[in-house]
Amino acid sequence: MAAEGTEDLGSNGELTNPSVTELYEPEVEESAESGADGGDTSAPVTSYTAKGEEEEEGEMPADFERLWKLTSDNSQDFNSWTDLLQYCEQEGHMRACRQALNAFLLRYPLCYGYWKKFADLERRAGHIDKAEEVCEQGLKAIPLSVDLWIHYINLLLGTLNMNLPESAQRIRSVFEEAVAAAGWDFHSDRLWDLYAEWEKEQGNLKFMTEVYDRVLRVPTQLYNTHYEKLKTHITSHPPQDVLSPEEYGKVRDEYKQSQIQAKKERSDISAEEEERPPGEEEPADNGKDSEEAVQKMQELLLVSREEVYQQNEAEVRKRWNFEDAIKRPYFHVKPLDKAQLKAWQSYLDWEIAEAETAAVATEGAAVEGHEGSKQECVAGHKRVLILFERCLIACALYEELWNKYVQYLAPQGLEEVRNVYRRACEIHLPYKHSIHLHWASFEEKHGNISEAKRILESLEMTVPGLAAVRLRRVGLERRTGRLDVAEALLKETVEQSKDNPPLHAFFSIKLARFLHKLCKNPGRARTVLQEAIELSPDNSRLYQNLLELEMSVDLRSNGGGVLQCVAKAVAAPLSPKTKILFSQRGLQFVEDFGTTVQSVLSMYEEHQKLLKEHDAKRQAENGNNDDPEKMSKMDDASALAVAQTAPPTMPHVPMTTPPPSMMGGDMSGSYGSYGSWYQQQYGGYGSYQNPWNQYNQYYPPS
Repeated sequence: MAAEGTEDLGSNGELTNPSVTELYEPEVEESAESGADGGDTSAPVTSYTAKGEEEEEGEMPADFERLWKLTSDNSQDFNSWTDLLQYCEQEGHMRACRQALNAFLLRYPLCYGYWKKFADLERRAGHIDKAEEVCEQGLKAIPLSVDLWIHYINLLLGTLNMNLPESAQRIRSVFEEAVAAAGWDFHSDRLWDLYAEWEKEQGNLKFMTEVYDRVLRVPTQLYNTHYEKLKTHITSHPPQDVLSPEEYGKVRDEYKQSQIQAKKERSDISAEEEERPPGEEEPADNGKDSEEAVQKMQELLLVSREEVYQQNEAEVRKRWNFEDAIKRPYFHVKPLDKAQLKAWQSYLDWEIAEAETAAVATEGAAVEGHEGSKQECVAGHKRVLILFERCLIACALYEELWNKYVQYLAPQGLEEVRNVYRRACEIHLPYKHSIHLHWASFEEKHGNISEAKRILESLEMTVPGLAAVRLRRVGLERRTGRLDVAEALLKETVEQSKDNPPLHAFFSIKLARFLHKLCKNPGRARTVLQEAIELSPDNSRLYQNLLELEMSVDLRSNGGGVLQCVAKAVAAPLSPKTKILFSQRGLQFVEDFGTTVQSVLSMYEEHQKLLKEHDAKRQAENGNNDDPEKMSKMDDASALAVAQTAPPTMPHVPMTTPPPSMMGGDMSGSYGSYGSWYQQQYGGYGSYQNPWNQYNQYYPPS
């Protein structure tokens, strides 16, 4: 049950290298709302099933099915879950309680209060083994929950036969697992105190000293209380009763040396008198220390621990204001206010900076072989991990903090990052597509193509209909060289979106470009766009892309296609301004590529007709009561436009105001202003403007 790879504190207080792979959220103060707080998980929690027992037979309570259906229809409705659980608890039906708690904890494993309720339910029913299994299952999901560890330990203390040696060994083993997993939480004091008091009850005063020595190096809220208890403990017992043999021998030698040095300084006896003649042995030691020796050794012990205490106090003071700013350290589905999010962000930034400073100092001290700097660097990294895990209890529903965690862990290793993504996406944020896309990009970047595909396919099943997800799937298949699969995905989407014309047009354009640019099949691309125009004849972007397609092929053999597209756009139910722009584009085309002057004149006449119709309509809309000065300015503008487009006498080629160039990049030079026109007219695509403006968010900075 202990988390493998987590760093542990030995009797000497040294740290092993921590890993986030099995390090999860620490426990926080219990919420006033039972079950609304807890830890985090590393993997989906599997349903609890007690071995050796079968589920109770019989009918479910009367309202169970109704309440169960509410949670099944909307698993994100936290209130429906609490109503179901409260009903099952009131009815006292074990089968209903187990089914409801299993499902709830699978969806909300952060709520450690319900793990405790589940264990108590089994214990009251006389199923002690089941109660232990529930606690163990909960601690796999929330290994940093101090409350759940204490609950589990108290369960064992109340059920094990403590007269058996193996029972004490098991309790001590669980305590060690608990402090290894959750002992570095700022609010882990109760766990350390319980451990020390239990060792005292067992008569293991030396172990009790070791526990307090270990917590003396951990920045916790009640650090001063631990130190006072340690001082009382040391001064209340002889040193040989509270110290390990190694430390007792060391402090006793130190005491003797201090006595010799004190005698030399007083000059009561000379250094020669202190030397014994050859062959003469020291007086026999009866193994007991004098009262003076005990007092002096206790003072030496306190002096050595005072320095550690002062260092730890400095670490606590650095963090005190950050800790004081955190008002809701537990999980709840209710949103956090901005001040709380900012408090977590500031705390994380500061702790990361502290760890980086320690790492730099370690690099400088590595040459000199300073072991203390190395230990401080490891401890700094551990504190960052603990703080992230604590943060992701209260902020489990905020993907920006999961992304921040990923960025911090990126240099540590792939598996650490993968573990965080898995927890975020599969447990806490199943409907937040952005972080899933981040995860898929991460897997693809590191060559795990099959996992990236699985993530995208799973996301599309969970949140169907998102264009960004389908296009990411298409892009993934394209990048891996599977153009046939990418094309099939686009064609499937085009077919399925026929009842949504804007979406159908959007994907039709994507498919047409795919067929044209990658499959080198302009004929199929043209067919796709034409079919889309039949379904959405008022969508100017379809005509625009069709015109781009026609302009991109050999104009010597496809001039008719361009003019047909222009004519189709002019005849379509588009806005007058859009029609004028297409007409102007057609006029520009015949001026540049027309084979006869008659085609230029004909196009010019059609263009002038559109302009006059537009001017007439605009005047009719303005009415006769407009401001005369304003009308005068409008007339001047119209006159200027007519003057600019009036055909010169032959044999000169008719000229028009140079329009901006069309898409495709084949028109440039003096027509560069068309880029700004294109951006104004077609910069967005209905409801898809925002998704494409935000699409870069799916690729986090490397």
